[in-house]
Amino acid sequence: MKGRLIAVGERAPGWVAQGFAEYQKRLSHWLPLELVEIEPGIRGKGRDTARAISDEGARVLAALPKNAQVVALDGRGRMHSSEQLAQRLEHWRGLGRDLAFVIGGPDGQAPDVLARADETWSLGPLTLPHMLVRLVLAEQLYRAAAMLANHPYHRA
Repeated sequence: MKGRLIAVGERAPGWVAQGFAEYQKRLSHWLPLELVEIEPGIRGKGRDTARAISDEGARVLAALPKNAQVVALDGRGRMHSSEQLAQRLEHWRGLGRDLAFVIGGPDGQAPDVLARADETWSLGPLTLPHMLVRLVLAEQLYRAAAMLANHPYHRA
C-alpha cells in the first residue's frame, strides 16, 4: 500500500518541509508517502472564490490515484484518537488499495472532492494553517503505523 498526500498550496516554509520529510522518511517502510502539491486557485479583490475552490478541486481530482481510498481532511470530518487512527490504518491496509489524503485550500475542500472522498477526517476543532496540517498528518500516520508495528514511538 502506498500513500499520497495531495495538498493545495505550494512552497511550504522550510521548517514544514523539513519536518514533513523527516516523517516521510520514517514512514517509508510502513507507508511510503508521496507529497503532491496543487496550485491554489486565484483569489483576491474582484476574484470569484467559488471559482478558485472549483479550480482547486479539479486539480485535486486529477491528482488522485485510480482506485485509491480517498480521505479528505475536513473540519466536519470524524475525529480519531491516535489509537483509533491506528485501527483506521489497519482497516485501510485490509482494503488492499492505495491511500490518498487530501488537504484543501484556504477556503476548504471543493464540493466535488468531498463527494469523491470515501471518508473525511478532522484533526480537531482547532483551525490549523494548511501547511502545518501536512506535518501533523505525516506525524500522526507515522504514530499509527508505529503502534501497529509495536514500535516504542507511541508511549501512551
